[in-house]
Amino acid sequence: MGEGLTVLGLESSCDDTAAAVVHHAEGQSPEILSSVVFGQAELHDAFGGVVPEIAARAHAEKLDVCAAEALKRADMRLGAADAIAVTAGPGLIGGVISGVMCAKGLAAGAGLPLVGVNHLAGHALTPRLTDGLDYPYLMLLVSGGHCQFLIVRGCNEFKRLGGTIDDAPGEAFDKVARLLGLPQPGGPAVEAEAARGDPERFSFPRPLLDRPGCDMSFSGLKTALLRARDEVMRRRGGLGTRDRADLCAGFQAAVREVMREKTRRALDAYFAEHPPQPALAVAGGVAANTPLREALKTLTEGLDTRFVAPPLPLCTDNAAMIAYAGIELFRAGHRDDMSLAARPRWPLDTAQAAMLGHGKKGAKA
Repeated sequence: MGEGLTVLGLESSCDDTAAAVVHHAEGQSPEILSSVVFGQAELHDAFGGVVPEIAARAHAEKLDVCAAEALKRADMRLGAADAIAVTAGPGLIGGVISGVMCAKGLAAGAGLPLVGVNHLAGHALTPRLTDGLDYPYLMLLVSGGHCQFLIVRGCNEFKRLGGTIDDAPGEAFDKVARLLGLPQPGGPAVEAEAARGDPERFSFPRPLLDRPGCDMSFSGLKTALLRARDEVMRRRGGLGTRDRADLCAGFQAAVREVMREKTRRALDAYFAEHPPQPALAVAGGVAANTPLREALKTLTEGLDTRFVAPPLPLCTDNAAMIAYAGIELFRAGHRDDMSLAARPRWPLDTAQAAMLGHGKKGAKA
C-alpha cells in the first residue's frame, strides 16, 4: 500500500451495519481496500419502516463480525490500521451508540486513535473519495432523513445555503410508497413504478417555488398525493396498476422539478463566491434516483461546472465514506478519546440557526 494512512471505518446510523478499510497516500487517489454492508431489510419488512430498537440490536450483533470481515477482505490485521473512524451521529441513537461503543473497544484493545465522524460529513466528502474533487464545491446532500445544500470548504467547514423545512425527500418517498402499498425502502420502489407511469396525469404542487431562496418542503406534496389517491379510490372503488404508476410518476416529477430549481438557485449563491473550479456534487441515498441525477447533470451543462455523482453503492449508507472522512479529519489533527459520545443530532453548519428548530437533544438540522 505504500506510505499514507489506513483507517477502519464503522457505520451504524440507521439500518445498515457497515465496515470498510480505506487507504490514502497524499497526492494519490484513495483506495477502498474493502467495504462490507450487512442490511437489515428483512428484519423491518413486516413493520413498514425501520424499527429503532430492532436496528440497534442487529447492529450490536453484527458490528464486530462486519469489522472482522472488512479486515479480512483488506488482508490486514487491526493493529496495522492508523486509526478507527466511526459514525458518532446523527442518526437513530441506539445504532449510533452501538457503533461508538464497538469502535471504542477496538481502539482501546489495539491501542489505536479514535476519530468520531459526522455521518452527513461522510456523505459530503464522498466526492473527494471517488473523484478527487477540490474544495470548495457545492453539495446537494439528499438522503432518507436529510436534505441540504452545502458549500463544502474543508473536511470540517460547511456553509448551509438551504434545505428541507419538513420531510426530507427520502422520507417523502418512503411515505408515498406506504400510501401506495409499495415495499420499503420507498425510493427505488417509487422510481420503478414511475418509469411506467404518466407524469402529466395528476397535477401536483411544486412547493416553495414561489418563494426566494433554497429551502424546500415535501410534506404538502405527500399530502397532495394522498388526496389524489383517495379521490381515485372513491371514484373507481380501488387503486389500479396504472393509477399507482401515474401517481408515482407525477410525484417524482414534482420532486425533480423542485430540486432542480432550488439547485439552480444554490448554484447562483455558490458562484457568487467565485470558486476556481466550480463543481456540483450530489450524495446520499436519494442521489441514487436516476431521473434526479439526469436533471442535475443537465442543469450543470453549459455552466462550465463539473457534475459529480458517486457510484450508487457509495450514495447509500456505507463505511468507506466514514473511513475516508476519518482520514481527512485525522490529517487535520482531529482525535477523540473514550469520552466520545453518540449524538442523535449534529448539524454540519453550526454558525446558522437550526432549520428544524431545537429539541432537548440539540439542533435537529
